[in-house]
Amino acid sequence: MSTFDAINTIAASGLAAQRLRAQLVASNIANAETTRTPQGGPFRRKDAVFSVETLGMGPNGVPITGVKVAEIRASQDPFLTKFDPGHPDADASGIVQYPNVNPVEEMVNLTEASRGFDANASVVRAVRTMTLSAQDLLRVT
Repeated sequence: MSTFDAINTIAASGLAAQRLRAQLVASNIANAETTRTPQGGPFRRKDAVFSVETLGMGPNGVPITGVKVAEIRASQDPFLTKFDPGHPDADASGIVQYPNVNPVEEMVNLTEASRGFDANASVVRAVRTMTLSAQDLLRVT
């Protein structure tokens, strides 16, 4: 695998991981008020757990590593509770359990995922620009 191919492969793994992370954050935000799921109980926020992934061998036999989503983990944080006796999901004492989603925290996570995605996309663009510049130099010579 060439150096440029290796760089693109690494960046592509980062793009995929950050895209999935952003999708999970969007799902968390969309379900912030979901008090009943098909599995029973309120929605549980989900997080992506990243790990290192060997993507192949680069020049000189150096392993190329990227990132992958090793697991999608449901939060075990306690649910939020509110007194709302008129809510259809209220228990006998009028307490409703709401998802353990903090919208501010989720927006921070979305910003981080977006910046991570943008950084990897910038790498892909830079490699493309360098490749095209090298091809132009070869044509001129």
